[in-house]
Amino acid sequence: MLGRLALAPVFLFIILTTLFVLLRVLPGDPVTAALAGRLSPAQIEERRQASGLDEPIYVQYLDYLTGVVRGDFGNAVTDPRAVTEIVLDLFPATFELTVFAMVLAVTLGVVLGAFGARHRDDPLDVGGRMFGILVYAAPVFWTGILAQLVFANRLNLLPTGNRIGARVPIGDLEITGFYLVDAVLRTNGEFFVDALTHLILPGITLGLVISGVFIRIVRVNMLQTLRADYVESARARGVGDSRVLFRHAFKNALVPVVTIMGLQFALLLGGAILTETTFSWPGLGSALVDFLNRRDYAAVQGIVTFFAVLVVIVSLLIDFVNGLVDPRVRY
Repeated sequence: MLGRLALAPVFLFIILTTLFVLLRVLPGDPVTAALAGRLSPAQIEERRQASGLDEPIYVQYLDYLTGVVRGDFGNAVTDPRAVTEIVLDLFPATFELTVFAMVLAVTLGVVLGAFGARHRDDPLDVGGRMFGILVYAAPVFWTGILAQLVFANRLNLLPTGNRIGARVPIGDLEITGFYLVDAVLRTNGEFFVDALTHLILPGITLGLVISGVFIRIVRVNMLQTLRADYVESARARGVGDSRVLFRHAFKNALVPVVTIMGLQFALLLGGAILTETTFSWPGLGSALVDFLNRRDYAAVQGIVTFFAVLVVIVSLLIDFVNGLVDPRVRY
């Protein structure tokens, strides 16, 4: 584990350096790309100097790295707020959506995957595998539009987008930025129900897509574990099938599942862009698309840098959890 902790800064350094170089390869600079044609050359040059873009490239690079260490992800060109402030404002929405989707995906994956392994090649096992393939192959934006059409427009059961209804006075209720948590802290049932109903459609859309991965991973690892000698020995001693499945096989099949779970969670945080855009969800994904449309590459760099740091942290947590689940795992 200490080795992985030592390697984490190296991985992060490589990622940040690659990101810095890629954005500097683009023609021009962030200020010119975002504001050319809207400001005079003198005003653009003034903005460039204020952003430090007139400094040598190595000075910009060192400022970028030291800023990340301090938790400063730079300044947006088209937004008066610093990128760190934008992240703090919008990350709760993305995190709440990701957690909801991950809980749904893991629940479906574990239930359908374990059941499929227990009843291998039965019609329900085949149906579960087909379900996993279909939801994983379906484009998330298409699934989201279809869900809006059916459950919002036709059945009028759920809202089409946003995090909260217009009638909820969110300014008086928000504490942490996590609306479901804030609703519990405020003991406000109306706030909780409204936030949850707005979360259901985007959360299910994103969760269904990822559940296909877990169904396959859980099923394959459970099948391998069920063929192990200690499982056969437990059955020979008269241990019931349910106990063999969940007390013996499932725990030992959990290590690769936890690994995939952590990696998928990290990818969901940065990859919920299409879902947030489809449902007008005010998170970091939709903000990233907005900054790309504005050619505000300084803000794009800051948000992507934040996601890179987050992925490295989640990867370290995966290693730690794997060690708890299976003490035989060593890094």
